Amino acid sequence: MSGEHAVEYRIEDLAHRSGATVRTIRAYQDRGLLPKPERRGRSNVYGDSHLARLRQIADLLDRGYTLASIKELLEAWDTGRGLGGVLGLVAEVHGPWTDEKADRISRVELDATFGGQPDEEAIGEAVELGVLERIPGRDDEFLVPSPQELAVAAELYAAGVPLLAIAGHLRELRGQVEHIASRFLEFTTEHVFARYLGHRPPTDADAAEAASMVRRLRPLAQQTVDAELARAMRLFATRHLQYHLGAEGSLERGDDARRVTLPADTIRAVEGLVGAEHTAAFITAAAEREVNARRLDALAASRLHSGDVGQKD
Repeated sequence: MSGEHAVEYRIEDLAHRSGATVRTIRAYQDRGLLPKPERRGRSNVYGDSHLARLRQIADLLDRGYTLASIKELLEAWDTGRGLGGVLGLVAEVHGPWTDEKADRISRVELDATFGGQPDEEAIGEAVELGVLERIPGRDDEFLVPSPQELAVAAELYAAGVPLLAIAGHLRELRGQVEHIASRFLEFTTEHVFARYLGHRPPTDADAAEAASMVRRLRPLAQQTVDAELARAMRLFATRHLQYHLGAEGSLERGDDARRVTLPADTIRAVEGLVGAEHTAAFITAAAEREVNARRLDALAASRLHSGDVGQKD
């Protein structure tokens, strides 16, 4: 036989061309992900369609799909419902969620940026966190997926924050941001994407519409977080400044408020009771309650005094 479509493979050849192992190919066949080979005498013969299917499976696995969901997608394709729209949706979701471009940095530049001395522990932390990525065959250069994130780390280090403290802060921040991202996806899935993804797998038209919606909603998560972070930073930065201005601590309220100095032990006690973020509001409320109580006492005393005066008259 000759021609491109007549190429035939033994299972070992197919494994070599696809990058999958012989054991994996047989497991895919058993699970119905890969069509059975053609039997030729005592040999099994595979073709280009098997190679293409293996590459599709590998691509979907790389994108985070399970074998069960991949089987559903491939079955939909095989039954004529099409896979183009679904793959378009996969590509849209898997695509970049930022306009930032990855960059590279040499080991010499990296060391110079962070103190001038090699710090293997800090580099290991950065690689583990994904701030840096090693380049195969290159020990003198790193890939930087987010130059902005590395620049923030450099500024914090220049301001006196130790590298391992920066790494620890990033770990904590990442967990909180991942929670926000998860909640945003749950929210949009419930109220937006459920109508497109109600079928398993979705039709080509629904998948294409969902991909278009992803493009529209993509910037909203970051815009919302940016706005809320700015609001929170303004609120808490003001409170932190009020607390740290002076050795004792202070409380300020209103545009024309007077500054009131409180003992540090009082501030710490209130923080332990209600948390630092609620300290100012708690002290204000307590002061207002005391003022109101004294006002009521004064009114009551005045009323009693007036009664006494009337009886004497």
